[in-house]
Amino acid sequence: MSDSDLSYGFEDGIATIRIDDGKRNALPPELIGELYAAFDRAEADEAAVILTGRESVFSAGFDLNVMKRGGRRAIGMLRSGYGLTARVLEYPHPVVAACNGHCYAMGVFLMLSADHVIGTHGEFRISANEVAIGLKMPRVAATMLEHRLAPSAYQRAVTLAAEFNPEDALKAGFFDELVDAGALATVAHARAKAFSALPAATHAVSKRRIRKATIRRIRRSIPLDIVDAAMMGLRGVKPRDKKRA
Repeated sequence: MSDSDLSYGFEDGIATIRIDDGKRNALPPELIGELYAAFDRAEADEAAVILTGRESVFSAGFDLNVMKRGGRRAIGMLRSGYGLTARVLEYPHPVVAACNGHCYAMGVFLMLSADHVIGTHGEFRISANEVAIGLKMPRVAATMLEHRLAPSAYQRAVTLAAEFNPEDALKAGFFDELVDAGALATVAHARAKAFSALPAATHAVSKRRIRKATIRRIRRSIPLDIVDAAMMGLRGVKPRDKKRA
């Protein structure tokens, strides 16, 4: 993994965490570890966070090359990735996800962990596509989708691997607002700056209070999802879909 896959910038009380692997922003174990470290650094900086991707893609999700090989590395990737959703959900300062374009599977669940999600107009697709690539919908993933989506969209997202364009994703609850690509960074910074003016203690206590049950459910579900993955050997992934994980 190159040094440029994840960058951390801190200015004016705002930490910008950017994922850019030059391709589809897949999430291998090493990058997930760097995301944990970046959030730890941001918390030490007492920073509001902007989490974003690269041109036209937020994240394609877990690295399917790792998943297809199976073994401890794949299991570790799933465990740490699922746990990252809880880490972001309980982060004590505001988190803004700035979605640059396409977003699939674990990328969606990470995005939905933020407090405010900004989408981008364009020919993009948002999808929890596990069922389409031959995987059972993980319990953690279903929890994250239920946390944000309208009931009918939740049903379609989980059972039918529905793909949403940005406008439909906004209606479904994936996004809180949509902006043009050229305005994404500016709007994300403005939102983060405004949210960072909230009293830090009351923000942190309130978000953890209303998310307590969701975070508990995630942590209880991780071992069950790992057992499911181990039992199926991670071999249900269809080769033709290995770019969408």
